[in-house]
Amino acid sequence: MSTTSTTSTIWVAYGAEGNVVGTIRKADDTYTVTMAGASEALGSYPTMDIAKNALHAHMRAGSPRPQFREH
Repeated sequence: MSTTSTTSTIWVAYGAEGNVVGTIRKADDTYTVTMAGASEALGSYPTMDIAKNALHAHMRAGSPRPQFREH
C-alpha cells in the first residue's frame, strides 16, 4: 500500500494597517494566491515572487506592498 502526502506552507499577507489582505499557499511546485474574503483562489504561480506580485497587483491602487509572514 502506498500513500502520498502533499506538504503545504502558507504565508499570510498583511496590509499597512495590519489587516490580512490575502494568503499564498505553496504545495508541490506551485504558489496559490487567495485574496482575503474571496471564495476562490486568484491563481497559481511558479514562484513565490510572482505570487507576491500577483497578490499586490490585486490590492487597491496605491496600496503599499504587504508584509508576508510564514505560518
